[in-house]
Formats: sequence, structure tokens, C-alpha cells
Amino acid sequence: MQRVFSGIQPSGIPTLGNYLGAIRNWVPLQDTHDAIYCVVDLHAITQPFDPKTLATQTREMAAALIACGLDPKRCILFVQSHVHAHARLAWIFNCVARLGWLNRMTQFKDKAGKDREAASSGLYVYPNLMAADILAYKAVLVPVGDDQKQHLELANDIAEKFNHDFGAEGFFPRIEPLIQGVAARVMSLRDGTKKMSKSDPSDQSRINLTDDADAIALKIRRARTDPEPLPEAAAGLEARAEARNLVGILAAISGTTPEGVLREHGGKGFGAFKEVLAEALVAHLSPIQAEMRRLLDDPAAVDAALRHGAEQAAAIADPIVTEAERIVGFLPR
Repeated sequence: MQRVFSGIQPSGIPTLGNYLGAIRNWVPLQDTHDAIYCVVDLHAITQPFDPKTLATQTREMAAALIACGLDPKRCILFVQSHVHAHARLAWIFNCVARLGWLNRMTQFKDKAGKDREAASSGLYVYPNLMAADILAYKAVLVPVGDDQKQHLELANDIAEKFNHDFGAEGFFPRIEPLIQGVAARVMSLRDGTKKMSKSDPSDQSRINLTDDADAIALKIRRARTDPEPLPEAAAGLEARAEARNLVGILAAISGTTPEGVLREHGGKGFGAFKEVLAEALVAHLSPIQAEMRRLLDDPAAVDAALRHGAEQAAAIADPIVTEAERIVGFLPR
């Protein structure tokens, strides 16, 4: 089976966007691929963070992943910092990647904002660590959104340059993005042109996986829409970002398509449609929330699963990275 790798930062409770755009799509890959999933806490410290809450958030994210359907018996699930091969390979890649390549990374510009000089160097070389995360396992597929495709292109540039510069043609494989899902990009409930994000200052902009039924219903009722009824066909959503977002969410939650949603709800006003959407979200998320609460009531069991996953991950990554160090010319340990 082809090896697939992906990771998610422990920067708070996952949102509906994280779930529909990434996590849910990872679940079926457990049965069709050699699947490796990681809570990327090394990436989490590239921007301001609270050391007092990082460990708790890491465990919460792991519990959320398991509650959403990732099974530690069917995939490898671990915490990034627990497998030192990631940091070892990242330093080599820091020395392989060129500054000109990193200067083109749009995500750094977006995250650093106007005060670029105050950003951490870790944020700047974040894509090199991402390349190491994937190539430490020689993974060939990465389920990502469109916003991460540029980082995968950089990872391939790094792999190609490593292979060429050190006379190790074919050592690191080429990575391909795996784009999945009806709602691959869930947008803010307050602005349909922006991605749903945990970093948005308004909690009303997102559905958190731990939101209760009342909170979900309230946020959906308050979600921005326009005064027109829902169109009869998907073409009518093109210039209506908020309507397109809500229709896409219901399509993803109910396992249909935007066209299917509009066949049933086209011509209706948003008041009735939002009630249907809220009920569908509550029904879908309630079992996930219950399982997450059960897991967090037994943190030792979650930690044990993560330790086991780290042992499995290290068994794959350590020999690959040790060979990369040999190729570079490091003295064997």
C-alpha cells in the first residue's frame, strides 16, 4: 500500500473546517493506505503559544482525532516531538533549501503579517520541517488543502536537490497531494470569502467540534447570508459566497452534493434551511463529542496510545533519517 502522511497542529479544539476539510477524509485512508498521522507540536511553537496549555491541547487534539474515527490499531498516530527523526532531518533540509525558495512561500507572508521582522525563524523555515515530516517516512501521498500545495512543491524541490547534490538519486521519493472531499474548504460563518479558522477572533465565525447543540444552532442562525432564497441550481451560488458555504457544509455532512442539497431546498429562504443545517450538524457531531469526552476522562489511555504510535513511527523514520545522515557524511553514532 502507498504510504500517506498528514499532520495537524494542536492549536485548540478542531473546527468543523478541520473536520470536513481534513480529518474526516483521513479516516478511510486507514484501510486503503499505509497511514501515518501526527499531532505537530513542533510546528505549534513557531508562533506565539502558551507552554502551560500546549500539552493539554496536544492531548485534546489526539482525542479529537480518535473520536473522529482514526483508530490507533489501523493507523500510526503520534506526537511529532516524540519522534526525534523529524528534527534531525529538518536541520539537514534547512541546509538544503535555498533562501529564494522560502522567500516565495505565501503562507509565511500571511502568518507573519506586517511585522515580518518580528516573526520567528522557525515560522520562516516551517516548510522545511513539513518536508522532513513527510520524507522521514518516504511518504508519497499527503492529503492537503489547496493552501498547502505550495509547501509540497517545496518539499519536492528539497528532495530532488538532496538526491542530486549527494549522489543519492531516488533516495527520497516524489510527493503528490491528495485532494479529497465535497467540502474541502469550509469558510467562515461571518465572511464566506475567508477560511474557517481557530485563529479568528470571533467564535461566531466557526463551529468547534465541542460546541453543544444550542451553540451550534445559535451560530448557524447568526451565520451571514444574503436576502435572496436559495437557488435551484449550483450555478446560482457562484457569486454568493455565504450561501455556497452553507450549502457545501450540509452537502458534506449529509453525504450528498451541493446539487443534491439544492434539489431539496432550492427556492427556500435561509430561515428554514438553517434549521435543517443546524439539526444535521448536531446529529452528526454529537457522537464525536461523546467519544471525545470519554477519551479525555482517561488521559493515561490516550497518552499510552500516543506512545505506542511514536514507537511505530520511530521504527520507520529512524532508519531512513540515519541513512540520510550517512549520505550527508555524518559520523555514525
